Amino acid sequence: MKYIFVTGGVVSSLGKGLAAAALGTLLEHRGLRVIMQKFDPYLNVDPGTMSPFQHGEVYVLSDGAETDLDLGHYERFTSCVLSRANNVTSGQVYETVLAKERRGDYLGKTVQVIPHVTDEIKGRIQRLAKEESGDVIITEIGGTTGDIEGLPFLEAIRQFQLEVGPENVVIMHVTLVPFIKAAGELKTKPSQQSIAKLREIGLQPHVLLCRTEKPLVLEVRQKLALFCNVPLHAVVEVRDVDHTIYELPLTLQDEKLDDTVCRLLRLDTPSAQMTEWRRFVQRVVTPRKSLKVAVVGKYVGLQDAYKSIYESLTHAGAANDCGIEIMRIDAEDLEGTEPGNTLGTVAGIIVPGGFGDRGVEGKITACKYAREKRLPYLGLCLGMQAATIEFARNVCGLKGANSTEFEEHTPHPVICLLDDQKEVRMKGASMRLGSWPTDIVPGTLAEKIYGKLQIIERHRHRYEFNLKYKEAMEEKGFAVCGTSPNARLVELIELRDHPWFVACQYHPEFLSKPNAPHPLFRGFIAACLASSE
Repeated sequence: MKYIFVTGGVVSSLGKGLAAAALGTLLEHRGLRVIMQKFDPYLNVDPGTMSPFQHGEVYVLSDGAETDLDLGHYERFTSCVLSRANNVTSGQVYETVLAKERRGDYLGKTVQVIPHVTDEIKGRIQRLAKEESGDVIITEIGGTTGDIEGLPFLEAIRQFQLEVGPENVVIMHVTLVPFIKAAGELKTKPSQQSIAKLREIGLQPHVLLCRTEKPLVLEVRQKLALFCNVPLHAVVEVRDVDHTIYELPLTLQDEKLDDTVCRLLRLDTPSAQMTEWRRFVQRVVTPRKSLKVAVVGKYVGLQDAYKSIYESLTHAGAANDCGIEIMRIDAEDLEGTEPGNTLGTVAGIIVPGGFGDRGVEGKITACKYAREKRLPYLGLCLGMQAATIEFARNVCGLKGANSTEFEEHTPHPVICLLDDQKEVRMKGASMRLGSWPTDIVPGTLAEKIYGKLQIIERHRHRYEFNLKYKEAMEEKGFAVCGTSPNARLVELIELRDHPWFVACQYHPEFLSKPNAPHPLFRGFIAACLASSE
């Protein structure tokens, strides 16, 4: 097994996760089996209890693990199917170490960061290498070099490198080379200081990925190579891509990053054949058609809060040879207003998930507008619940219909708490999580979209459709077209007299890939194109 560790310096948000994922793409296209892993230094056990404004979206894996959004990049850019072993936080590490201490596993020893915490971190890498069959593990270390919470992870990597042999490890450091406008030049000093900090810890980068707004001219590359003790060919320019993040593997290939890494790790592989990837990127960059889609959410102010949804729209747009302009609408802004003033120019509406009652009435307004104007509609999780509430109120005449999440004593609880959630008091990892099967009703639009009668999708919710209202709502044209195998949980609904109105309790955005868009997103974009002709 070979190991690549991706660190970052100078500032946060440099795109370490994307860099790791893009390198994974290139190595896979060279015929290697790649395993991706993320170390997060925060003390939360997982990001499941964090606000989307704090951390972006929570990406849910097949086994139900609530993880960092970078794992979404890993699964989209590579063929990896990840599990909870692929995302490790300081909270998990310390939780495990303290549990061992309480059991007496350390035989009365003083428990310390070195060796007990670092041993646990190394053990997470070793277990992943043992359990997964692969050629290369790429491990991203979150945070910025110099952060106090990240030090145990860097120390663990220093020890690990010695244990497995330096010829089996590459340290790839993502750094910032800022352009100072007043001086009219790029500055290498921040990168020098960042790498000096790494070297204090005992880590010498083998490759530099230099984020920069301007071309990295030879003189600057030579300076970085000299002062950072890195070969010139391993100083890699990484400028912002022009159109889409999926250009990144191609730009890194142009910089010969994969050649450099394979040479360092003594991997003899053919060059990466990126023809299909280039074809996908070309469809994203120069589509023949275009349309505007509204995403009506609670967290639209943060780009990363609905990251997987935006990427799924890109995938579906490319499959339909269509560019997607995403109109991000704060759900609260629709409350008490004429929705046509905001939504009048869009070809379709998506209402994504969320928690709490803020903005819910705005989401319900968006559902009503899509239903009445016969616009294509895709509801995801809370988006299905909002559509259910809207239909119950305005079509079935159930005045005051609501979810018990928002109004505990609503006269018509068309959405209510899952039975197995009623006694849950802890917040973390306590929802219905991970992959679950759904049986699709034959002859429905859902069957046409999926082309099959059973699907498996990823979930993250604790409220559900109230089956007491199923018969009354179906009489009015509300069709339950997908349920759990025992028929106790409603997973997918559609409207019978609407061209394309589909909503699901699960999160299809977690299963979409560049050259394999999710059927719901692909069908939604196709419907938007059809309705706008």
